[in-house]
Amino acid sequence: MIIGLVLSCTEPKARKPIVQKTSSFLKESIERNKVINKSEEKAFLDLMKSDTLHEYISSENGFWYYYNTKNSTSTPLPKSGDEVNFTYEIKDINGVIIYNAEELGARNYLIDKQELITGLQEGLKLLQKGETITFLFPSHKAYGYSGYKKIRSNQPLIYTVTLTDLQPSKE
Repeated sequence: MIIGLVLSCTEPKARKPIVQKTSSFLKESIERNKVINKSEEKAFLDLMKSDTLHEYISSENGFWYYYNTKNSTSTPLPKSGDEVNFTYEIKDINGVIIYNAEELGARNYLIDKQELITGLQEGLKLLQKGETITFLFPSHKAYGYSGYKKIRSNQPLIYTVTLTDLQPSKE
């Protein structure tokens, strides 16, 4: 019995951790994201093809949009440091409302100076005061992998945004 106690009270031996190579994880992640992006792009292209009422514009920033209301006068576009006020609603790719404009309320935003999803940061710069644009944002331009409350992980979104006011930067 004494021999058993002596042997059982020895120092624990550390085990070597199982290491997953970072490069293989990154490669798998890249391939998974390529599949997701291609799938979302196809879904949006199918949506645009079936929608004969709107003329879609492809953004150089990786999303699509069309004008619901176009401003006929030449007013300035928002630029870095300008303060904008806008209203918006968010739908899924099937047109089901996730958040309506009343639920979200009007929002003030300093262009390029505050946190906002990437797609909307870039999209707001395309709006003149009084215009309404519908944006088709792939998930990587919206909430991506993390999602947000009612928005699922890797969910492509449709935003309808109205720019209600534009205050130029004082700088």
